[in-house]
Amino acid sequence: MQRGVAALLLAVIALAGRSTAQGPAAPSDSSGGFAPIALLVDEAIARHELPGAVVLVGRGDAIRYRRAFGHRALLPATEPMTEDTIFDLASLTKVVATTTSVMKLVEEGRIRLNDPVSLFLPGFERYGKRGITIRHLLTHTSGLRPDLELEVAFHGADEAIRRAIEEVPTAAPGERFAYSDINFFLLGDIVGRVSGERLDRYAKAHIFDPLGMRDTMFLPPEGLRPRIAPTERCPALAWPCPGAERADVPFLRGIVHDPTARRMDGVAGHAGLFSTAADLSRFCRMLLGGGRLGAVHILAPLTVERMRWPATPPGMRDVRGLGWDIDSSYSANRGELFPVGSFGHTGFTGTSLWMDPATRSYVVFLSNRVHPDGKGDVTPLRARIATVAAAALTSAADVQTARAARALAARAFQASASGIPSESRDGSLALRTRHEPTLAGIDVLAAEGFARLRGKRVGLLTNQTGRSRGGESTIDVLAHAPGVSLVALFSPEHGIRGLLDETVASSRDERTGLPIHSLYGDTRRPTDAMLDGLDTLVVDLQDIGARFYTYPATVAYVLEEAARRTLAVVVLDRPDPIDGFDVEGPYQDGAAIGFTGYLPMPIRHGLTIGELARLFNGEKAIGADLTVVAMKNWRRDDWFDDTGLRWANPSPNMRNMVAATVYPGIGALEGTNISVGRGTDTPFEQVGAPWIDGPTLAAALNSSGLSGVRFYPVAFTPASGAKLGGQACQGVFLIVTDRDRLRPVRVGLELASTLSRLYGEQFKLEDAALLFGSQAVLEKILAGASPASIAASWAADEARWRLTRAKYLLY
Repeated sequence: MQRGVAALLLAVIALAGRSTAQGPAAPSDSSGGFAPIALLVDEAIARHELPGAVVLVGRGDAIRYRRAFGHRALLPATEPMTEDTIFDLASLTKVVATTTSVMKLVEEGRIRLNDPVSLFLPGFERYGKRGITIRHLLTHTSGLRPDLELEVAFHGADEAIRRAIEEVPTAAPGERFAYSDINFFLLGDIVGRVSGERLDRYAKAHIFDPLGMRDTMFLPPEGLRPRIAPTERCPALAWPCPGAERADVPFLRGIVHDPTARRMDGVAGHAGLFSTAADLSRFCRMLLGGGRLGAVHILAPLTVERMRWPATPPGMRDVRGLGWDIDSSYSANRGELFPVGSFGHTGFTGTSLWMDPATRSYVVFLSNRVHPDGKGDVTPLRARIATVAAAALTSAADVQTARAARALAARAFQASASGIPSESRDGSLALRTRHEPTLAGIDVLAAEGFARLRGKRVGLLTNQTGRSRGGESTIDVLAHAPGVSLVALFSPEHGIRGLLDETVASSRDERTGLPIHSLYGDTRRPTDAMLDGLDTLVVDLQDIGARFYTYPATVAYVLEEAARRTLAVVVLDRPDPIDGFDVEGPYQDGAAIGFTGYLPMPIRHGLTIGELARLFNGEKAIGADLTVVAMKNWRRDDWFDDTGLRWANPSPNMRNMVAATVYPGIGALEGTNISVGRGTDTPFEQVGAPWIDGPTLAAALNSSGLSGVRFYPVAFTPASGAKLGGQACQGVFLIVTDRDRLRPVRVGLELASTLSRLYGEQFKLEDAALLFGSQAVLEKILAGASPASIAASWAADEARWRLTRAKYLLY
């Protein structure tokens, strides 16, 4: 079967080559079918979408169209664009330098596509990354997030790799497509480790010099500076750039625009390469020539086909090759007419390549659209130019040849998708299947025969969320566990049954007759009398994933009191219901440290209750004898409904997953004078006040363009006893449209900012200080700062938290 697929691929190559076998194409031609290109570019320049561009279109070994437009620079002085202008290629680095280098090493047998990344980067396997392979990096299906925090400065390639090693994936390998710069700066580092040459030197020696690409390089020398298109004014390690008006800050010119690549000293696998249209024409001709340009051999024909062949799992909406884009949410630059069998890539600075093997044609578009102020946009222009080029290049005979090639390609892809070639046999490309149901800590403990508690006198901190998969309460499970003496119960806020929204008195459990010591009444810490006669304290509580939920602080106080009395603590772990990866929000100020925030952390912490206990014990040097009974079959990207566990309201107003999803943002504003829906059937899903106009607020929030959420106006009256009880309120109801894209703390920030702007006289923003936690954030809102810029300022806290929590992760 492998030989059959290879034969089909070779047939595709041969058939695709026929369309240019009739002889060389005409020389450079700026008339005829290419004429609309000039009008399109000139109009875009007039709309300030870019300062200028170079467009080159080729077929076979002939250049059919080449022209420079507009200006290379607008500030500090205007400079005309020239055809030999050198551009910052941005993410074209990924395919021109990095993918080609990786595939050369694959050809040589020094790298295999299914090699785990940890084979080359020891320690990378931590935090669920063991299954990530070279293929996953090349296809952006590793599960790693798009980039490191851009607002957090660092210096050095080694530091970038260290941070990548500490990353926690957002999804299982092969499960979903997420375009990621981290993937490619890891690949660039691996090229250096395997070849013994840094990526820039390897690519120069093995790709650029042999192809005669004399103006293609990382770290261009000062002598080439006059020919380089500048991008933005930006300090060496900064992001975002301060803007064109900062005359004291020089434009980046010969220095890579991408902040992560800049911090890696200009050489990275995802960005940093500079080149010209002429050099990229030679590169495209090499790929369309099956890896050869004239007598120069760079790659084998089958390697080129493998690169442009669909390598993402069958059925995945975004189709990517190895490095290259085929048909994804990023392939708008293909235009309307190039077929799906074509391939290409784009770059953030306004660059693009697109190639069609069936006609051996290609389009090179180079611009510095981010000059001078970072506000340009060439996405529609690139697509329109590709459409014009495809129409001008393609004849009726080409269409017939391409149709036959596509039919043959479809047969080959069908064969490869069935499990051949062998690279796919390990399941690395299979779409994620639903995993086995999650076993909570109590289920794991029971499966072990309660060995960790045998012979112990146990006190149990729990509530209604402490249940086994079979639905039995943890109280009953431990009360009947062989060799375990359950002698006391402890309850957190809301009581042992989770029904109270007030202080809770100690009482006695009707079923077992055991005393229930309240830790949300006269004391929030277990006392000597409560702990008398105990060997071990067991915790089984469902947290909600937000800093100000009080159960984690209760666990921390238990750890402190147990450590003082040398009692053991066993935490039966449960999921973070809103996933265990996402981190969002600012650290709280010292004044906000306490029961609604035990130590400094973002609002959305991304940890399970057991991991929080480990972190508290370590970071605060509590010194408790702590054991966490880890779950089985839980993954960090799981939401609660992925686990198969039964939902039990963790608190009276936390009634479903929608409320839990938005709670980190809406709950942060609960201290202010608005209702967050308590006393209604949908707490945390709606907000309002008597002085709000619902349609006005909904329109303002929807105009913000927040991802994953929409708002519509509502009117409601909270029940008596709740905040604003009995008062008619107008406000908005939240619809979560995409929880994976939703950033709930950002939603809370946008809501606070909008209320402050629309109702500044009535809205008491200052009362959000305790739960939102950051006085600086509130001051920025009052000063009229944009919510986007405020959220960006959290990046340093979020990055610090990721590094802090890394050593305490269990999954």
